[in-house]
Amino acid sequence: MDSDFGVPRELSDLQKLRSQYRPQLPPCLQGTTVRVEFGDATTVADPSGAHTISRSFPHTYGQPLAHFMRETAKAPDAQIITEHPAIRVGVVFCGRQSPGGHNLVWGLLDALKVHNPKSTLLGFLGGSEGLFAQKTLEVTDDVLATYKNQGGYDLLGRTKDQIRTTEQVNAALDACINLKLDGLVIIGGVTSNTDAAQLAETFAERKCPTKVVGVPVTLNGDLKNQFVETNVGFDTICKVNSQLISNVCTDALSAEKYYYFIRLMGRKASHVALECTLQSHPNMVILAEEVAASKLTLFDITKQICDAVQARAEQDNYHGVILLPEGLIESIPEVYALLQEIHGLLRQGVSADNISSQLSPWASALFEFLPPFIRKQLLLHPESDDSAQLSQIETEKLLVHLVEAEMNKRLKEGTYKGKKFNGICHFFGYQARGSLPSKFDCDYAYVLGHIGYHILAAGLNGYMATVTNLKNPVNKWRCGAAPITSMMTVKRYGRGHGAATLGKPALHPAAVDLKGKSYGLLRQNATKFLMDDVYRNPGPLQFEGPGADSKPVTLCVEDQDYMGRIKQLKEHLDKVRSIVKPGCSQDVLKAALSAMASVTDILSVISSPSSGSTPY
Repeated sequence: MDSDFGVPRELSDLQKLRSQYRPQLPPCLQGTTVRVEFGDATTVADPSGAHTISRSFPHTYGQPLAHFMRETAKAPDAQIITEHPAIRVGVVFCGRQSPGGHNLVWGLLDALKVHNPKSTLLGFLGGSEGLFAQKTLEVTDDVLATYKNQGGYDLLGRTKDQIRTTEQVNAALDACINLKLDGLVIIGGVTSNTDAAQLAETFAERKCPTKVVGVPVTLNGDLKNQFVETNVGFDTICKVNSQLISNVCTDALSAEKYYYFIRLMGRKASHVALECTLQSHPNMVILAEEVAASKLTLFDITKQICDAVQARAEQDNYHGVILLPEGLIESIPEVYALLQEIHGLLRQGVSADNISSQLSPWASALFEFLPPFIRKQLLLHPESDDSAQLSQIETEKLLVHLVEAEMNKRLKEGTYKGKKFNGICHFFGYQARGSLPSKFDCDYAYVLGHIGYHILAAGLNGYMATVTNLKNPVNKWRCGAAPITSMMTVKRYGRGHGAATLGKPALHPAAVDLKGKSYGLLRQNATKFLMDDVYRNPGPLQFEGPGADSKPVTLCVEDQDYMGRIKQLKEHLDKVRSIVKPGCSQDVLKAALSAMASVTDILSVISSPSSGSTPY
């Protein structure tokens, strides 16, 4: 099996053309000199978790932000690194495959070789299992030749998504020591980067010289925070899915007799479903975050869909397209509680065949109410992060079953006088994640690979490569690095009777912000989408011409340039320092004190844990 990794691919004409595309680099990453400016020490977005996180990560918490500068930038405090000794770096795919992953390896290799041709890049074969077993492939330009700008993770492969247990951490440590690695780059999402932070802390504690770097790559788009605007792969997944959805919309409009229920991959958060809705304009989308916020039951969701079907029937429309995120099932309160009971019994070693008899009375009643195929799927063992196997639970079929029953009931009672409801189900996930990456994902991944090298050259450990200002052209992108610990939060889990248990510090999936501009855009158009069939077809993935340079709608409508604002704040503070010096007038000093007192009062209230503000 190992011999299959890194072998030359047979490419189609389009793939050959794409393999020749050279991704762009922003000015701050060009040349052979690394210029890095360090900001202030970092904290966390939720102050209530700061103590727990700092105690868990004493060696890597509170490190400063790093900004990588172009050669002509005025930054008197910048550290200029001109000496680049040959180094050995390992790279491992830890998360689920996401379009653009190969370009990250390419960017890392190019940066290594540009700064010192004698540097070595080792790819671990088979993901984290290959890391533990120390199975490597030296990545060269020849090896990469047929993988540049291509989809999948088949260059190196992947297996488990975690490096968490003591045995796993020790195996990773042994691999880095035995292979004499100066750096280890971990490619993945929320779970993988949490593990990267823990590895970095353990390596620092044990004085292992290997520096650990994380990179935000996940098709789910849920590794988002003040430093990370979007993830490699998200743009491609949404574009490919949006074309498929649009094709289905056209089919629905042509036949005028089917309702298509389409479940989309994306784990717990609904970012993929929201983005695809804004790109393709289906009639309806039910976001997991909306359901959780409103505590909608299975009955509520069924009624909501049935009311929409009935309203459209009154306009003589008997077709439609409804999008569902795969995380929807876990956001329904009674189903989530049922899953918690099932998973608890599975952990106790109760066999799936015996679980139904050991459920509490209410859970047993709900379990028996559900169709047999859903009951079987709910009994599957949970994922490594303790969530349900969402890709295997056919929520779309469950809802079609419930909606059909309710519409037939209304028809029989005479409260609905339209035609019989016909539902067709689809699940879009695996079809998109092996796609050729979009132009944006090709560029973004390649740039992150270069940043990975810059982080190692600056001697940093426990950092994530970041790019902000992404909605602008590549030459305006801001490249930097942020400590992974600064992105962590600590969840509190209720245990009844008012008691709560603190979870471990971790990166958690970012939910769709129901107060954000993207969600606001959806709500603004929801009625028009539902009733007017304003379907939009973005067409297939484009690499040249119209559409080639388009970026996610949810990225472009938000105003996120956090790193840019941090730099602006520093400039304002430096200006205040240059004006308010010993010897300045009393008026200047009084004005500064008054303004600063007002600002600090406001910031103290906003940043207080009791203020109710939520991170990101």
